[in-house]
Amino acid sequence: MSEIVVEAQIRKDTRKATKSIRNQGFIPGIFYGHGEGNIPIQTTLNNLRPVVYTKDTHIISLKLDNGEIKSCIVRDIQFDPISDKIIHFDLLALRADEKVTMEIPVALIGTEKGVKDGGMVQHILHHIEVKCFPKDIPEHIDVDITELEVGDSIHVSSLNVPNVEILDDEDSTIVAIVAPTVLKEPEEEAAEVAEEPEEPEVVGKGKKEEDEEEGEEKETEKKSDKKS
Repeated sequence: MSEIVVEAQIRKDTRKATKSIRNQGFIPGIFYGHGEGNIPIQTTLNNLRPVVYTKDTHIISLKLDNGEIKSCIVRDIQFDPISDKIIHFDLLALRADEKVTMEIPVALIGTEKGVKDGGMVQHILHHIEVKCFPKDIPEHIDVDITELEVGDSIHVSSLNVPNVEILDDEDSTIVAIVAPTVLKEPEEEAAEVAEEPEEPEVVGKGKKEEDEEEGEEKETEKKSDKKS
């Protein structure tokens, strides 16, 4: 597990609005953890970028401006819904003797047999929730899809990560190779419509005529009976 140094300043004036902090070019955050007091902090986007925009998990060595160094991980990142800029971050303290629960990214490796046969990779589960000691936190979880053919899939139950407890449902699908969906051309659809048999005429006209003839015969018989 690689470690990245992130420098931050302790926010002494906690009454200052976070909007004001961001206007000064900083991103507000909080450092917290079991046995640790909450520390309001701030840092720059350049300092956060290596631990936010990455496919791997990293342990952070938080270097504060008072000389303290804290070991932690990113617990939460909040983004502006419109601009997608980082507006707040949470760092969780790590203790060597205490297990931590976190999500680890999934890395697909290998070239799939099924893709060569025309199949498509469907990556469903991008992160796996795990519980382990800080020293055992993996940067990512490799999932080998080399042997997958069309119709095959890999589930959480297939994972084996040393010293790590997998918390996700073992029946959850991580990745699958599916057959491609063939879209019909407009000409083909039109041809199918043209080939459809015409709806049969409603049977009933002949029956109506028969009923009318039968009614006329009965009327004639009634008249004959009256004459006689």
